[in-house]
Amino acid sequence: MSIELKEQTAHLIDTVAVEEAEQLMSLALENPGLEVDLGQCSHLHAAALQVLMALKPTIREWPVDAELTQWLKAAIEKTWEK
Repeated sequence: MSIELKEQTAHLIDTVAVEEAEQLMSLALENPGLEVDLGQCSHLHAAALQVLMALKPTIREWPVDAELTQWLKAAIEKTWEK
């Protein structure tokens, strides 16, 4: 499983595939105020990215991979500005 819920934080681990986008959305709906930790994430499918863009959760930690972090921040934070 690429998504683990610990307390009020969803930890996205390794590769988060398209199938897990629905799981991420369900976790957010069941846990208002859910935070997201991307520290161990190495790949995020566009469907999961869209969930993050729609939910606008607090990101507790960005991926270790600087290129992935840059790409995610550009997509997510630009959406939050609107």
